[in-house]
Amino acid sequence: MQIGMIGLGDMGKLYAKAFAAAGYKVVGCDMPANREKLEDELNPLGITLMDNGKDVARISDLIIYSVEADKLAQVVAEYGPATKYGAIVAGQTSVKHPEITVFEKYLPADAQIITFHAMHGAGFEPKGQKLILIPHRTDKTGYEDMLALFNAVGSDVVEMKDYHEHDQIVADTQAVTHVGFESMGTAWKSAGFFPWENASYVGGIDNVKILTTLRIFSYKAHVYAGLALLNPYAKQQVRQYAMSESELFKLMIKEEEAEFRQRLYKARDFVFHESRKPIMLNDAVMREFSLSDNSHKQKPNSHLSILSMVDAWYHLGVNPYDNLICQTPPFRLRLGIAEYLFKNEDLLEESIETALYDKTIRGDDLEFHSAVREWSSIIGYGDMEGYKKHFNDVQSFFTGRLEEGNRQSAELIKRLMQS
Repeated sequence: MQIGMIGLGDMGKLYAKAFAAAGYKVVGCDMPANREKLEDELNPLGITLMDNGKDVARISDLIIYSVEADKLAQVVAEYGPATKYGAIVAGQTSVKHPEITVFEKYLPADAQIITFHAMHGAGFEPKGQKLILIPHRTDKTGYEDMLALFNAVGSDVVEMKDYHEHDQIVADTQAVTHVGFESMGTAWKSAGFFPWENASYVGGIDNVKILTTLRIFSYKAHVYAGLALLNPYAKQQVRQYAMSESELFKLMIKEEEAEFRQRLYKARDFVFHESRKPIMLNDAVMREFSLSDNSHKQKPNSHLSILSMVDAWYHLGVNPYDNLICQTPPFRLRLGIAEYLFKNEDLLEESIETALYDKTIRGDDLEFHSAVREWSSIIGYGDMEGYKKHFNDVQSFFTGRLEEGNRQSAELIKRLMQS
C-alpha cells in the first residue's frame, strides 16, 4: 500500500516518518515554501516530495489529509477529484463531523473513507499511543489494511463504530479539558503573575495544572480552536462547565456552605464510586516536577477549576472513566488530579474551606471565573478568529517558559504513566 500525505506539518510529518520506518512507501506534499526544508529532512528517510496534492492523490492507495480543520474543505475540494480509483481516504482532524461532510461532498463515490484520530501531540512518537480508527465507507479488505498499517507503527488502536461516537467522547476528553486549562492560563495572565512564583500554586496538583497549561499553550491555536468550535457536542459541554463554575462561585462568595458541600458530595459520589478502577497519580512524582524555586511556603488552594469539572461531569451525566478509551495525556492528568483531590478527605476538606472562607484566594478565583466566561462565550459564538487571538495573547504571556514547561510536562506524563 502506497501512502500519500497531503500536508506535512507537525503531525503529518510525524506519521509520514513512522509509516516509512515501518516499510511503507510514502509520498507527500506541503506548501511550496516548505518544500526544500522538507526534502532535506524527509528524502533521506525514503519519503518522496511531490509538487501538489493532485500528484499525491492520483497515485496513492491511502491518502491522508493532514491540514488545519478550517482549511480542509478548500484543500479536499481542490485535490479530492484526483483520488485514485478505490483508494482509501483519511483525515487527521480531531473533529470528524465536518471532516466526513467534506469527504462525502468532494471525493469520488468509489473512494473508501476510513478516518482516524491520534490521541497525542507531535511531541510523542505513535508507538504505544492511543489511536482511534473510524470506518465510514469501506469494504472489509480496506479496513483490514488500515488496521494492519497502524498495528505496524505500534499504535494502541481503539476501534470505534462511527464518527458520532468519536465526537461525543472527544468533546469531553479534549474540548472541555482544554477550556479548563486555557482558563487557568488566561486567569494567571489577567492577574499578572506566573503561578510558579505564587504560594497558592505550590504542590503536586498545582504542578500538574501549571505544566499541563504550559503544554497546551506550547502548541498551535488552530488545533484547539477546531476541537472546540467544530465539534457539535463541545458547545453543550463547555456551556455546562461554565454553568457549574459560575454556580459554585456564587455559592462560595455567599458562603453557603451546606449547599456547596451537598453539591460537591453528589458529584463525587457519581464520578468516583468504588467500582471505578482508580488512576492513582503518584504524589511524589507530582511534587518533583515544579517550576518554582521552592522559596514559597505552600498555601491552601480552592481548586475551583477541578471542583467545576467534577460538578459538570455530574450534571452532564458523563462518567469520565468511561471515556478513557479516547484519553489524551491532558485528559488523563485532569481526571487523575480530580480523583486525587476528591478521594483524599483531608485535601477535599481543605479545598472546600478555602473556597468558602479564604479571601486571599478569592481574587484568583474571580479571575478564573471571568476567564471561563470569556472562553465559553467565544466557543458559544463560534468565533474562530477570536479563539485564536485569545489563545495567542495568553501564549505570548508565557513565552519564556513554554519550552521548559513542554519538556517537563512530557517527562511528568511519562513518569506518571509508568508509576
